Amino acid sequence: MKKIKVVAAIIIEQGKVFATQRGYGEFKDGWEFPGGKVEDGETPENALVREIREELDTEIEVGELLETVEYDYPKFHLSMDCFICKIKAGNLILKEHEAAKWLTKETLDSVEWLPADLGLIGKIRKYLREK
Repeated sequence: MKKIKVVAAIIIEQGKVFATQRGYGEFKDGWEFPGGKVEDGETPENALVREIREELDTEIEVGELLETVEYDYPKFHLSMDCFICKIKAGNLILKEHEAAKWLTKETLDSVEWLPADLGLIGKIRKYLREK
């Protein structure tokens, strides 16, 4: 099975988490944490900074690794490093996504998460409670 290595930004500001809705591809309309593929020679952190700059025109500070999600989709295996992030500069302009929302720990279940991202919700809720 093909393996895809990606990174995801769990952007947290004032106790809320930034979620994006895919605007293209096989998983169009599903909700996810923004990010993308790690290119050859890139660290996961560098890939995440690049992806958020490209997708959301925003500079982020990459913090701790919350979890690495391993998930088997029908056509590929996804390995996704998920980092807690903060905004350094920018206004989260949607360049590739259909929509976005700031979610609280109480509203994390209010969107249709993509399967790989869904597994993070409990851990993010716990992280928010502890902060």
